[in-house]
Amino acid sequence: MGRLIFTPTWGNNLRYRCVKFLPQIFCNLLSYIVPKTEVTKFFTRFVVETMDYRDANNIVRHDFIDTLRELKKHPEKLGDIDLTDSLIAAQAFIFFAAGFETSSSTMSNALYELALNQEIQDKLREEINDEYIRHNGNFTYENIKKMNYMDKIFKETLRKYPPVPQLGRKTTSSYTFAGTKVNIPKGQDIWIPVYAIQRDPDIYPKPDVFDPERFTDEVVQTRHPMFYLPFGDGPRNCIGARLAVHQTKVGLIKILRHYKVETCEKTQIPYVNNPKAIFLAPENGIHLKIIKINRC
Repeated sequence: MGRLIFTPTWGNNLRYRCVKFLPQIFCNLLSYIVPKTEVTKFFTRFVVETMDYRDANNIVRHDFIDTLRELKKHPEKLGDIDLTDSLIAAQAFIFFAAGFETSSSTMSNALYELALNQEIQDKLREEINDEYIRHNGNFTYENIKKMNYMDKIFKETLRKYPPVPQLGRKTTSSYTFAGTKVNIPKGQDIWIPVYAIQRDPDIYPKPDVFDPERFTDEVVQTRHPMFYLPFGDGPRNCIGARLAVHQTKVGLIKILRHYKVETCEKTQIPYVNNPKAIFLAPENGIHLKIIKINRC
């Protein structure tokens, strides 16, 4: 028997908040005052050295780094954008953050809910074991994608705990809502309250209840697709969505096949959001007890 402790890795970062909420001021003034963090230095060095190593050794892997290499060799494809080492590293970093930080927090929140809802956990473990036997222990991408109950639990976790509580967008044209005089002008910055939409009781009855059956095909058809936005939507949707979905499910499979997850004396009930976190995270981390499952 052991104990799992999940703590948020994103805190009240001054530099990040300046970039997000005061981009023009930051770029023109504060970037020269606020020092680069160790994380910034690490990612810049890591990405640049990886690109240089591949160039020197003629290595091609057809991945995200190779895409950045191609853009660096042909800057004319980007118009007037100056593709500096910092900008290149920033693209790699956001892909990492979108695909890994959000996945770890989603796994943590899923395990938290499964610890509180043992019947749901047992049903998911049964599906995992059935798939394990059916495919001789070979969990491929396609096999995992077809796990229906796992998918419903994953979606309900993101419904209740969207890692990015709000989406920032800028309008590319003016728009007037049908039947009203409410108009959004071109170039307007807007915020889409994902957390509020996905916790709206008029859309999701008893929104604080963890219920994977909200995502049966029949129930989903009754809701407008824009009532579920953990990955955003349209041309600016999450670039790391498929990676995040797959690795989260793999993580849950690996844990739940071998361990039972329960609450412990330090488990915070109810869940309290950390108001200082950049991504949605619990105030004091997630504390859970894990028990090894003995198999014959």
